[in-house]
Amino acid sequence: MTPPEPFAAEIVHTPVRHHILSVLVENKAGVLARIAGLFARRGFNIYSLAVAPAESDARFSRVTIVVDAESAPLEQIVGQLDKLVNVVAISDLAPRDALERELLLASVPVLDSDTRARLLDTIANAGAAIVDVDASAVTVMLTGTPSACDDLERSLESFPGVELHRTGRVALPRLGRTATA
Repeated sequence: MTPPEPFAAEIVHTPVRHHILSVLVENKAGVLARIAGLFARRGFNIYSLAVAPAESDARFSRVTIVVDAESAPLEQIVGQLDKLVNVVAISDLAPRDALERELLLASVPVLDSDTRARLLDTIANAGAAIVDVDASAVTVMLTGTPSACDDLERSLESFPGVELHRTGRVALPRLGRTATA
């Protein structure tokens, strides 16, 4: 059996209760704090947040926010964000029209050969990669859909002492589809 490739795996979209907002902002000090403050003041729940420069000259950053739509109407969230001075553009990416990816890194203690063998099977089945090894631990990486990262995280729960970190989601519209503003 060929292990699943995290990019070609069955696509499980973000649950309907979440919305993916792609927000282009001026790359200036305090912008992210103002965005987070807006969500906190309004009682909106941020499920995931990722920020990175949007272009090579770094004048703008792209903020990908996965919001809990049950905490407030999407129109209200977009309207409040649009009022912020440094926000240039906002796109709502429908989960069915978006490509979502996330990065998972995990350091797993492996003190015996049975644990190491079990971990190697888990890594192969998830389509993950080993990025660092020493005598007592293995660091694993998976870049893939949020559901692929969820599956690997659940699989790693059976290993004691795992140190795990996941990034926030990043997303782009699927080719040939446009995001709504």
